[in-house]
Amino acid sequence: MRLLSGTIAAAVTLTLAAAADWPRFRGPNGTGVGEAEALPVEFGPAKNLAWKTALPPGHSSPVIVGDRIYLTAFEGEKLLTVALDRATGTVLWRRECPRPRKEPVDKRNSPTSPSPVADSSAVYVFFPDFGMLSYTPAGVERWRLPLGPFNNMYGMGASPVLAGGIVVLVCDQAVNSFIVGVGKDDGKIRWKRPRPEALSGHSTPVVYPSPDGLQVIAPSSFRMDALSANTGEIIWFVRGLASEMKSVPVLDGGVVYINGYNTPENDPGKQVAVASFDDQLAKDDKNKDGKLSAAELSDAHAKLYLPFLDIDHDGALDREEWRLFALTMSAENGLLAIRPGGKGDVSATAYKWKYHKAIPQLPSTVLYRNVLYMINDAGVLTTLDPATGTVFKQARLRGAPDKYFSSPVAADGKVYFVSVGGTVTVLEAGPDQKLLAVNELDGESYATPAIAGNRIYFRTSNALYCFGRGRKESAR
Repeated sequence: MRLLSGTIAAAVTLTLAAAADWPRFRGPNGTGVGEAEALPVEFGPAKNLAWKTALPPGHSSPVIVGDRIYLTAFEGEKLLTVALDRATGTVLWRRECPRPRKEPVDKRNSPTSPSPVADSSAVYVFFPDFGMLSYTPAGVERWRLPLGPFNNMYGMGASPVLAGGIVVLVCDQAVNSFIVGVGKDDGKIRWKRPRPEALSGHSTPVVYPSPDGLQVIAPSSFRMDALSANTGEIIWFVRGLASEMKSVPVLDGGVVYINGYNTPENDPGKQVAVASFDDQLAKDDKNKDGKLSAAELSDAHAKLYLPFLDIDHDGALDREEWRLFALTMSAENGLLAIRPGGKGDVSATAYKWKYHKAIPQLPSTVLYRNVLYMINDAGVLTTLDPATGTVFKQARLRGAPDKYFSSPVAADGKVYFVSVGGTVTVLEAGPDQKLLAVNELDGESYATPAIAGNRIYFRTSNALYCFGRGRKESAR
């Protein structure tokens, strides 16, 4: 990652955790890039294994600060925050969260998908079935903040982030979406900003140390906002994003890279024209109730997506739901390069370039050594020039035909990709997608790896692995 210059670089140093840690989802400011040397290329049960610790299931990714690793998990009906010793993998403590409700989640999700965020004084966790909690590194509860209930069709998935003294959490859902800033030391809400255009998704924001003060860049349906970390005021925004945002923006100097995908019909050239609600009513509203049920609808796309568009779950689309359908169908899938900064709507001037092929729905990009890596859910890897959006190469990831929900990470001249089935593909950093190794883990993997202290950490459905070159300690 290229360093920012001048006062912005100083602000980054002050606001972001040390590079030797991995303090939030996707590491330092969500880049997916670590500072490490001698990371292993090949690993397994008897090769380069420092330790392996059995864990309850969960999709949250490990975060690392100091001598602690934090993650969340569920065990039966219990929602757990777990702290492990970084050197040995020993479980140091487990704390159970209250669970006043049990919200439905997509089969690709879990009740513990949001990852923690941590600094040297505390860890902060979000459980959609309760809200937020904070613990000391020793496991003493500092505060709790109930939130919800929520109504995201997939289940909630955005992770909290730290922006100065504020814990920021995005809660996008079918209705009443919002972003909230909470005092990190007392758990009190400092500000709460509605996000009326956000329909669903679970994009985790990043911190932008602008010359005018610390900002939080938060993608949502159709637009991306930059808010003051201290007040929640929207400073600038850009339109043109997909209707569901699940990836993390990557901030590199003067550019934000963000990818978004919803349906195949959102690819440019495949977009579907949607009639006005009044015209559709005149055509289809047989019972004259002012709504359009599945039995009445002649629009095949509206009928197909009705379960996702029916926000009030009454089995029919009303005027507002039809408006959202039209917006959704008109949005474009794409990888976007956006210049941050300005005031108000900067859509006319902010775009540096756009790219529209093989876009991921879930995995975020990683920018490493002047190459932008993007793998879609089906395993098609695209390497691009971050300056122009020009494609260096696009091909299916060799040796690992599978689904990909985890985001790639990079360090030590290597880029790591983890499939749902637990296959880890290692590439040499560079535009040509040179394969170094294909490794197999025991269990499925939805979590993004962590890199810290010249070791790499992988979470599967049943364990957390720590690998380091030359390490052959027995599994725990």
